Amino acid sequence: MKCFWVLGSLCLLLTNWSRGFDLNRTEVVFDDEMAARWSPLFVPLTLIQSAAAKGAVCLDGSLPGYHLHRGSGIGANSWLVQLEGGGWCNDIRTCLYRKKSRRGSSYYMERQLQFTGILSDRPEENPDFYNWNRIKVRYCDGASFLGEGYDPASGLFFRGQRIWLAAIQDLMSKGMRNAKQALLTGCSAGGLAAIQHCDEFHALFPGSIKIKCLADAGMFLDAFDVAGQRTLRSFFSGVVNLQGVSVNLPKSCTSRMNPFLCFFPQNVLSSVQTPLFLLNSAYDVWQLQGSLATKAADPHGYWMECKMNNAKCNTDQIQFLQGFRNQMLNYVEKFSLSSKAGLFINSCFAHCQSERQDTWFENNSPSIRNKGIATSVSDWYFDRAQVKLIDCPYPCDRTCHNLIFNKLY
Repeated sequence: MKCFWVLGSLCLLLTNWSRGFDLNRTEVVFDDEMAARWSPLFVPLTLIQSAAAKGAVCLDGSLPGYHLHRGSGIGANSWLVQLEGGGWCNDIRTCLYRKKSRRGSSYYMERQLQFTGILSDRPEENPDFYNWNRIKVRYCDGASFLGEGYDPASGLFFRGQRIWLAAIQDLMSKGMRNAKQALLTGCSAGGLAAIQHCDEFHALFPGSIKIKCLADAGMFLDAFDVAGQRTLRSFFSGVVNLQGVSVNLPKSCTSRMNPFLCFFPQNVLSSVQTPLFLLNSAYDVWQLQGSLATKAADPHGYWMECKMNNAKCNTDQIQFLQGFRNQMLNYVEKFSLSSKAGLFINSCFAHCQSERQDTWFENNSPSIRNKGIATSVSDWYFDRAQVKLIDCPYPCDRTCHNLIFNKLY
């Protein structure tokens, strides 16, 4: 007899790319013996009751929240805060759509979430962080926890920055102020947020405390799409202008370029003073589907099969994607010179590799020069080694867990 456990985080849901990146669920089959010794960890949602008085509310005005699993033993005073990802909304229409989902309202959020990968509580799955206090902060603003504004006509609250502050303040009151070490991380839109909030997070703690940041799949590039247009630049401009994001972007960046360009991590990396690790695929599947080869840029569907399965990309398409990889490597070159920086950029067709158990820490997890993702992050965080790993170009890496789709939504 077989039993099924929902693990989450494999397929991409792209209902309309402007509604943002989402994660659908998949099922992994275990036999009875495995199920008997493996019990998934589900962590309840905590709504931040003090947030309403601060105006720190989701798009629809509901309370924000997080999931906290307490640390134990020697990890009791160590804290890992993960910022949830889930795309953005760039105009009133897409934000109204979003507010009727878990990405814009806590009324639709799951009351329990499974913790896997970097959030797992099992040492065999998460050797260095399993016994830390581990938190997933829910994402319900649509601007990477950076917005500040309100639209009275639609009743939309753009309060990402306030949500970030309310969540952090609540966690500080629950013991994080006594942290001996901490790591701020995030995936996708949450990875972008981890970069933008990294120094702000560091400033909350005494200088003697080890504070670092990990951005997973957060390097969204200001790149030309397959039609020669800057799709993501136009989209991010809408996000920043609609949601009043510019006031919360680094002044060192906004003083020298248009504020919406400072939403792109490539333009703020040089200003981040806190040790930062970039975990990214050089062929990020969200960027392939959501900004490089959108339906608008590819109206005749020339890229459709390639977007669904990298093995079906032709020579010209691979050449284009190699150019995208080269852009990413150019943007991180200067960043990588810092002794505080960490890098793991593999040549996989993937997105968000720290949340999924199969990519974070398993026997066959993706690796570069025989070093996996969890080991790389941990060696960097604990100063066991400098980690600056960049994979050879596709298709040389045989350890990849490439995402393959049956259909695009």
